[in-house]
Amino acid sequence: MKTILKTERVLSSEVVQRVGEEITVSGWLHKKRDLGGVTFLILRDRHGLVQALVEEPHEREKLRGLQVGSILTLKGVVAEDKRAVGGAEIHRPRITVEVPVEFPSPIEIDKPIDHRPETLDTLLEWRVLNIRNPGEMSVWRIQASVGDAIREFLTQHEFVEFHSPKLLAGSTEGGAEVFHLDYFGKEATLAQSAQFYKQIMVASLERVFEFGSTYRAEPSTTTRHMTEFITIDVEMGFISGMAELTELMSALINHVCETVWRKHERELQALHATRPVLAEKFPEITVQDLHELVFRETGQDFRLEKDPAPFEERWICEYSAKHWGSEAVFVTEFPASGMKFYHYRSETNPAVAERADLIFCGVEIITGSRREHRYHKLIEQLMAAGGDPESPGFKYYLQAFQYGMPSHGGFGLGLERLTQRLIGFRNVKEAALFPRDMNRLAP
Repeated sequence: MKTILKTERVLSSEVVQRVGEEITVSGWLHKKRDLGGVTFLILRDRHGLVQALVEEPHEREKLRGLQVGSILTLKGVVAEDKRAVGGAEIHRPRITVEVPVEFPSPIEIDKPIDHRPETLDTLLEWRVLNIRNPGEMSVWRIQASVGDAIREFLTQHEFVEFHSPKLLAGSTEGGAEVFHLDYFGKEATLAQSAQFYKQIMVASLERVFEFGSTYRAEPSTTTRHMTEFITIDVEMGFISGMAELTELMSALINHVCETVWRKHERELQALHATRPVLAEKFPEITVQDLHELVFRETGQDFRLEKDPAPFEERWICEYSAKHWGSEAVFVTEFPASGMKFYHYRSETNPAVAERADLIFCGVEIITGSRREHRYHKLIEQLMAAGGDPESPGFKYYLQAFQYGMPSHGGFGLGLERLTQRLIGFRNVKEAALFPRDMNRLAP
């Protein structure tokens, strides 16, 4: 690939390859330490850290009063030093202060960021600064690689990326968890998902996906909920049943874990992450069987619940890892009484919907289902749920089915939740750059 944006600036990762040469580095002052008549500087750039030894009095004087975050350019000779960051350091640097910072940093970004639950508010309040910490930088690199791996897998399997609007005339999912806003005198909502649009696109491209913001007005402050998050929405046409979807999801998550661990093993280990144990095809258990198993093994009784409880999600992944060799497990056969109007009711067991949730390392990260593709059946289910087929929120969606829609299904995958569980964070907000919840609209 042709090199572009070529400059004389050398990045921190390249310094050790330039021993004996005079080079130029630029970055943020990460740490400064005075020892007798010398000053040790550590500079940070997008590749990491580089150390410099400053001995000349007039160069040391340039550093007087400078705080962490000051932007410097150093020109000096590289000397090998196994004790230094990266195995080399810069000697006799000539220092140019590009942007001086006079304000002391309120947090120590040169030390590991504290991710204990009791420090979460502080972490988020100073997010603008803590993203400069090398460990925190790796979180966003890992998350970017998760997204890259998902795109790579889907495009290899002929899925085409599309982009749907986030301002809608009506709510997709229904219910109260929707943000309403004034749209030039009309009422609009923020998209709860790309659900309708990805189904519509099946009639065009058959296999589609989208990375998009999702908005849920959930009055929740739990460790697993936010009001805005990134969903990877996937839809596939011409399926014969749920088995094709669970096979796709198993292969996707295996690909993501393998790719991200191969690329970021050192960073993940530094974050104390543990590589998940995964089967090639993830095991499955029905909702009712999960309730019964948990009750029998633990005495906790969730047998009247329609969905798995958070305790059950954590427990079944531990149980599955021990007995089935996988920390990812599908929960299937959800009661039809709680299904969305666009879900496909099982023909062999009408009491359940053809739906599967993927529980990964203790948290549900994917909800997938087969969709009802038959126009008249879809109308029937919509009206039974209280929906109006002529309303702007449903009218155009239904047109896709009126004029021919194949059997299809898909799923929504939470990017932050997957990142959270790959790293091992306790709270999904730790894997969101600037999270939004009931209490936080800034930074």
